[in-house]
Amino acid sequence: MIKINGKQIELGHFPDGTLLLKSNIKELACDDSITIKWNYENNEELVALYFLTNNIKASGFKNIILDMPYIPNARQDRVKNDEDVFTLKYFAQMLNSLSFSEVRVLDAHSNVSLALIDNVKLVSPKEYIYKVIEKIKGDNAENPLMFYPDEGASKRYSGMIPLPYCFGIKNRDWSTGQIKSLSVSGEVDRIKGNNVLIVDDICSFGGTFYFSAQKLTELGAKKIYLFISHCEKSILNGKLINCELINKIYTTDSIYNCENKKIEIVTL
Repeated sequence: MIKINGKQIELGHFPDGTLLLKSNIKELACDDSITIKWNYENNEELVALYFLTNNIKASGFKNIILDMPYIPNARQDRVKNDEDVFTLKYFAQMLNSLSFSEVRVLDAHSNVSLALIDNVKLVSPKEYIYKVIEKIKGDNAENPLMFYPDEGASKRYSGMIPLPYCFGIKNRDWSTGQIKSLSVSGEVDRIKGNNVLIVDDICSFGGTFYFSAQKLTELGAKKIYLFISHCEKSILNGKLINCELINKIYTTDSIYNCENKKIEIVTL
């Protein structure tokens, strides 16, 4: 979904399938700057972004901000052999060619993304995590115990959220990438009888969080909740969504726009 200064742009098509775009830039502009909001849904939007940005520039605007909470292609942030295509690098090159005055991203999955994109500004998810904490606290006003699925997430969020926490240590089968087991470190003695909030940046099918919730349940957690900054639609095809281990899943609308009774969207 693409919006220009708050107005959604419809992606129309000619009979041959190419994009048909309409945007009255002068009508949408409220000052000398333009903000393009891009909540990623598909790769066709990248082509639309390219066309729309060049149209804005042709209309005389130079201060163009791209608000792009989720960074597409961030999973391909390295190449291991000659067959791999470094799509993140080329995606960043396309963005950089548009000379945005600022590119705002939320809780970037890869630091490589931040290094490759010009004029990037990293937005913290702290505000949204605290909104979820307030929802969980409810009437008893007790903060949940924080849980981070691995040491990387622990380093990322523990300084941001000054609450007691534990973190997971994953044992993987590196030939398949599958998680074989998970152990817990940190303030483990706080788990039993307490609500726990798992926090991380991105979720695909939810395997990591499924194993985390299993372990937390074994250790006596009362209720388990999950917040992820970016939730891919593939979560609906994983076993996490149908299990009884997690009471509620919270995510932003950076890429997730489906309806599911177990998932609550926190609007950016």
